[in-house]
Amino acid sequence: MGGAWDATNVIDAAVAVVLPIAVDHAKYLGDSPEAIAVEKAGIIKPGSIAVLAEQPPEAAEVLLRHAAEVGATLAREGLEFGVVSRVPAVGGQMLSLQGLRARYDDVFLPLYGAHQAQNAAVALAAVEAFAGEQPLDEELVRVAFAEVTSPGRLEIIRRSPTIVLDAAHNPHGAEAVAAALEDSFTFSPLIGVIGVMADKDHEGVLAALEPHLAHVICTQNSTARALPAAKLAETAREVFGQDRVSVAPNLADAIDQAATLAEAGEVFGDGLGSGAVLVTGSVITVGEARAMLRGRS
Repeated sequence: MGGAWDATNVIDAAVAVVLPIAVDHAKYLGDSPEAIAVEKAGIIKPGSIAVLAEQPPEAAEVLLRHAAEVGATLAREGLEFGVVSRVPAVGGQMLSLQGLRARYDDVFLPLYGAHQAQNAAVALAAVEAFAGEQPLDEELVRVAFAEVTSPGRLEIIRRSPTIVLDAAHNPHGAEAVAAALEDSFTFSPLIGVIGVMADKDHEGVLAALEPHLAHVICTQNSTARALPAAKLAETAREVFGQDRVSVAPNLADAIDQAATLAEAGEVFGDGLGSGAVLVTGSVITVGEARAMLRGRS
């Protein structure tokens, strides 16, 4: 967790990768992108290549300063590499990616959202940095990305009604999910099933998702760290209003209730059978939902 004191940091890696920094695990890492960047910078080793996703300015300053101090070579999104273009497509999106060594066009990525396109660009740059000076084989890149999976990240786990899982557990993640819902799906109504951990910014998560959810069912996962569903509902009513919030502490019951609301689309939406359920708020909530729903199929 973090970077400098994470167990994986025992490795003297030739390539260090830092994805976009946002506030999470604030109790341990700090309550600002700048403070967290200090921890993340600890993975950048002397003489390594630092592959950096686009960052908040204050976080970028910390990372760039540390890279200079240890003599690391920089590869920065938006300068040395990045997403040239992305177009939503059936089952994912089509990308053009500028890598460190070459441009790669007509890349199909079977994941949704601009954040996953960004992740793909960072992953490509990391592989190029590790592999050396020659461009990667274009067809190999296309084949590799076409086989990518990311369980629990805008994963369609069931149909009739559609149930989508996403493990977003902080406002930054919820905002990425909201943007992806906007450009890749046309669910109406979309019913949320949300269960969060007690130490997370659940108000920020709810606020990010509110414009996209017709109704939210507050629930909880099985761990002791889970925020009680009733407590989550108190905040949800402030964000969504009384009439758009239900409580179902049992996750299975919450999903069943949400599916019923989604199927009865005429209650909230257009009644054309396009209703869906989004289960989100925690990695553990989504993991338990995924095991449950896969077991039913």
